[in-house]
Amino acid sequence: MNVQVVDYLAADAPQKFVESLHKTGFGVLINHPIKQSLVESIYKNWLAFFNSQEKEHYAFDPEKQDGFFSTEISETAKGHSQKDIKEYFHIYPWGRIPPSLKEEILHYYELTSSLAEELLDWVEKHSPIDVATRYSEPLSNMIKNTPNTLLRVLHYPPFEGKEEVGAIRAAAHEDINLLTILPAANEPGLQVQGTDDKWVNVPSDFGHLIINIGDMLQEASGGYFPSTSHRVINPTGNSKSKSRVSLPLFLHPRSEVVLSEKHTQASYLLERLKELGVK
Repeated sequence: MNVQVVDYLAADAPQKFVESLHKTGFGVLINHPIKQSLVESIYKNWLAFFNSQEKEHYAFDPEKQDGFFSTEISETAKGHSQKDIKEYFHIYPWGRIPPSLKEEILHYYELTSSLAEELLDWVEKHSPIDVATRYSEPLSNMIKNTPNTLLRVLHYPPFEGKEEVGAIRAAAHEDINLLTILPAANEPGLQVQGTDDKWVNVPSDFGHLIINIGDMLQEASGGYFPSTSHRVINPTGNSKSKSRVSLPLFLHPRSEVVLSEKHTQASYLLERLKELGVK
């Protein structure tokens, strides 16, 4: 498997990027418009939040799915029995956000959502005609004015030696949404599963922007764009004592958007949240 690293500023960037998405489910951008200084600041400020007791005041809402999810109620990946070793906070513009962190994180949310519209236009423009005709509306239009796009601030805590045997930071899974946009984390660990079932490290140099296909785009494209299994493996050596922070933006259409003859966004999301055990 060869996940392409594509220069966002290159003339052939859209074609190469979409080609990588089709072949691997993943694409990586360099020279993109998301400033690394902003990402680093968010990592620093949210790590301080996760290391404080303030997080306990934002316990997640089972209905709205916003707020803080502790390691005790973390996700269990589909097909797995052990919870992931992680905690996280769900950011929606309409949801609860710590006041001291709100302005910066919503600025990032807006910047990345804007870039996402462009990337979805790339995907649609370079979809084969028979695939493009499946889309119930332009892909970038599916996320306009959506209340459903989720920004998740993830914290994988340092290992203490008390972790459940067999559990890992994020077990193999596929994302639910259209596209996921992820700046490289402050620590390595992200892997994608190839067609030969071998696990491959995703290019994740600090400054890379990693994009992957979600189940909803796989559904909408009739499988042309694959939602590929990926995971975050456990740290080794000195890295065991370090936190890992990451910042995936999960692009979700409006609830009524038709993905296929079988599903709207709302019906698909409900089905998957039940499978994950968080709904």
